[in-house]
Amino acid sequence: MVTIAAPRGRERIEHAWAVLATVLDPEVPALSVCDLGMVRAVREGGATLEVTLTPTYSGCPATEVIEVQVLEALRQANLGPVQVRWQRTPAWSSDWISTEGRRKLHAYGIAPPAPAAVVPQSTPIRWRQRSSALVSCPHCGSVETTELSAFGSTACKALYRCLSCREPFEYFKPI
Repeated sequence: MVTIAAPRGRERIEHAWAVLATVLDPEVPALSVCDLGMVRAVREGGATLEVTLTPTYSGCPATEVIEVQVLEALRQANLGPVQVRWQRTPAWSSDWISTEGRRKLHAYGIAPPAPAAVVPQSTPIRWRQRSSALVSCPHCGSVETTELSAFGSTACKALYRCLSCREPFEYFKPI
């Protein structure tokens, strides 16, 4: 039986990034954890590959599933042993979604987020105003849209309707 040695050093880290780019978000399966900007670092810590992830928000129910998927994908790629470390500061921002991720959201029928508003951290969340950015319809491109609900299928999305083509769609909220 021939055993193929796992790559080491820079080659291992580059391979890990390529594998992580295939790990899809369970709530928005059009995007990988890399597209979302959740992967903050990949480094070797001795024989262990250490992956640093930032959750999209602290209450995200998909966090545990994502960790399992990341560990499994890297082990399947013969890059183990692997350890995931969660980094919660700085908090994830929708501004971390890659350009490719934004394109994928649009193609999937979800309006990508506008840039996150700069809000002083001392401002209580209940007093923060919603973004006044125009939300364009991912189906026809019209900005004649209206919010139907502050929450869509997940807490990170809002439900909108296009007034031009009349189609409903989700909008990935800026955070």
